[in-house]
Amino acid sequence: MLENLVEIIKKSKNCVVLTGAGISSESGVPTFRGKEGLWGKFRPEELATMEAFMSNSQVVWEWYNWRRELMSKVKPNPGHYALVELAEFFDDYTLITQNVDSLHKMAGSEDILELHGNIYRNKCMNCNKIVDEEIEIDPESIPLCIYCGGKIRPDVVWFGEMLNELIISEAFTKSETADIFLSVGTSAIVHPAASLPVNSKRSGAILVEINPEMTPLTDLADFYFEYPSGEFLPKLIEKLKA
Repeated sequence: MLENLVEIIKKSKNCVVLTGAGISSESGVPTFRGKEGLWGKFRPEELATMEAFMSNSQVVWEWYNWRRELMSKVKPNPGHYALVELAEFFDDYTLITQNVDSLHKMAGSEDILELHGNIYRNKCMNCNKIVDEEIEIDPESIPLCIYCGGKIRPDVVWFGEMLNELIISEAFTKSETADIFLSVGTSAIVHPAASLPVNSKRSGAILVEINPEMTPLTDLADFYFEYPSGEFLPKLIEKLKA
């Protein structure tokens, strides 16, 4: 089956890859749902909302600074690096991710469509202008936007918020014109991201799923590889180079 996929890739010009939490978990990215000291008293759904930020922005920023500190110790895994190399085999290659951890960027991928934002980036809560991501946020003295005076918040999509319209629109456009679509480490249940591989398949793409667990997408896929991405993707690159 792998050999068949390799031949299809060699004949394809346009590829879209969608990644989810699975590829990040292989790097040890924590899910933040455990009982970690102070944060065991909160659920992410209670902190990752505009309502929480409006009522207690200090606590929300303390939580995000804690998350950033934990995630700063995490490194890309072989799956991330393999996706960088995969781009070399196509004329048009688009990497879409549901993850906010910036591991794809650290590995060397470029022009990534980050559906849910980036935990290391900051923006204004009012005008949405991006601010210097190098700035350190003091939860007790949150900086204000130089354009409108709004409080600075993490540039991630919170519960109840819409995705960036330009990014999700480009993701659908790319998916519907792909020759081949790879769904990597995603549960395929969180919309609208879960609709991307389905729309791509309906538009004529070969659909490939790489996931150690079956998902709602599995029966629709032309190829299903029941492996972690960090194990399968390097083998795929090796075959393509052979």
